[in-house]
Amino acid sequence: MIRECQPNDINRIYLIISEAAQAYEGVIPADCYHQPYMPMDELQQEMKRMTFFGWEANRELIGVMGFEPVKDVTLIRHAYILPQWQKQGIGSKLLNHLKGLVMTSRLLVGTWADAYWAIDFYKKHGFNLLTNKDELLKTYWDIPHRQIETSVVLGVEMK
Repeated sequence: MIRECQPNDINRIYLIISEAAQAYEGVIPADCYHQPYMPMDELQQEMKRMTFFGWEANRELIGVMGFEPVKDVTLIRHAYILPQWQKQGIGSKLLNHLKGLVMTSRLLVGTWADAYWAIDFYKKHGFNLLTNKDELLKTYWDIPHRQIETSVVLGVEMK
C-alpha cells in the first residue's frame, strides 16, 4: 500500500535510508560515504521541503520516495527500499505513483554516477541520462560541489 508519510514516520524513514544506503559503501567515492548516510537533522530538514511517500507492508513502512516540485520541474529524491524487500517491484510502484502526481513538464532524479543499479532502474522507467547535469544539479538541488562532480541526472518528459 502506498501512503503519504507523516512527521511521526521520521524514525522509520531514517532506518530505511540508513539500511538501504549501505549499498553505496565501497561504490561511491569514500569521501562521500558516511554513516549515518543521512543524519537525523538533515532528514528533518528534507521532510520540511518535500513530501515522502512510502510503501507499507504488514503495517510497516518498508520503502520511501521523496517528491519535490522545484521551479519548473519535479524532483524524485531519496528513493530507498529496505534491502530484504528490494527486487519485488516496490520501487516501481512508488515511482509510478509519483509520476501520476507530477504537475510539471519534466521529472528529474539525481544519483551517484557509480550507482549503476539506480541508473538502470530509472532507465527502465523511461528516464534518460542528461548531458547538462552540472547545470541541472546547480539549478535544482542544493548539494556540495563534490557530489555534483560524482553524480548524474536522469530525466523524463511528462505529458
